[in-house]
Amino acid sequence: MKLGVLFSGGKDSVYACRLAMERDRVSCLITLISESPESYMFHTPNIRCTGLQAQALDIPRLAWPTRGVKEAELEDLRDAIAAAEREYGIQGIVTGAIESVYQAARVQRICRDAGLWCFNPLWQADQLDHLRRICQEGYRTIISGVYAYPFDSSWLGAEINEERILALERLQERYQVNPSGEGGELETLVLDGPIFKKRIEVIRAEKIYANYSGRYVIQEAKLADK
Repeated sequence: MKLGVLFSGGKDSVYACRLAMERDRVSCLITLISESPESYMFHTPNIRCTGLQAQALDIPRLAWPTRGVKEAELEDLRDAIAAAEREYGIQGIVTGAIESVYQAARVQRICRDAGLWCFNPLWQADQLDHLRRICQEGYRTIISGVYAYPFDSSWLGAEINEERILALERLQERYQVNPSGEGGELETLVLDGPIFKKRIEVIRAEKIYANYSGRYVIQEAKLADK
């Protein structure tokens, strides 16, 4: 079956892509590029790095613009999926949803209307186990955005490793933080992993942070041999 992966470049969409590749053919990555950093549906930090990731994965990417207006952006997603179906002949959509009913339900509805299969391989996965599995398999993931107390600027650009996972576990116990960021607390970007044919090297970046909210903005990056 030919599949299109809803692809933000974060850990969940990358790992969902990896799981989809085990059983079917991933024909394309579908990336919605939002004009609004406050998008309800779509990941926004460093979203343009998905072009480099697509090259590193050697999978075609369909980039689709959206203004990021709540509910209206669903029509943009519907149009992007229809374009992927026309261009790549996809028969199903893969998502990286874990607990977000808001996102999963809307994608499933669009797929149902289009007669496409919707595959959610991470749905209801234990979030800490998920983070550990990603690290153990050799994926290099950095934190590209934080949006909640008590995250400080030291989290921005930090790599997710066992030390960070233990810190997230403590925050979950104390503040009910979703360790995988399912509540919008954080966003990530994957720089390398077993399914990558090349790795992404960050050359220049800056942190923008205030009031427990911030982004790690990559200004320049390149592909490098592994």
